[in-house]
Amino acid sequence: MKVLLRPRTRRKRSPRSFGSKNKRGFGPVFFRTAGAKLQTMTTDIRWKQRFQNFDRGFVLLREALEHGPSALSMLEKEGVIQRFEYTFELAWKTIKDFLEAGGLVISPITPRQVIKDAFAAKVLADGQAWIDMLDHRNLLSHTYDFSVFAKAVDAIHSRYLPAMDSLHDYLIEQALK
Repeated sequence: MKVLLRPRTRRKRSPRSFGSKNKRGFGPVFFRTAGAKLQTMTTDIRWKQRFQNFDRGFVLLREALEHGPSALSMLEKEGVIQRFEYTFELAWKTIKDFLEAGGLVISPITPRQVIKDAFAAKVLADGQAWIDMLDHRNLLSHTYDFSVFAKAVDAIHSRYLPAMDSLHDYLIEQALK
């Protein structure tokens, strides 16, 4: 049987879309300068863009744990862990961008250092919960033991979700300033 492959074609951008926001209503807004170079507007702040992603991830994680960990099947618990992992990644990267936008120089740029600096800057209320979160995330990335999954989901529900909620509220407050 002979299979015919069609060459990939690139979708052309319509001229109307130039200079507008993307389909979801956010993202960089570009404008043309006299030299025909593209520049982003200075009102675009990276931490606010990343916060939008963290917000979506956090809402999904909170929604998954709405009825508590005991109501979840093993497959759903694995999904909660996956949501926790990417929400944690978005959280520490949002914190990093927020601190850098405020003028703080973070060196080296590691999740642990960002958490320590954020706790020192009073962005995080419970630094130990965030360090434990980081350790749990690292453990979960390399473990496939169901008893560890169950303990992790309980910790996510009881300790980590409230800590993320506190960060979420703080960043909403800062974004509105």
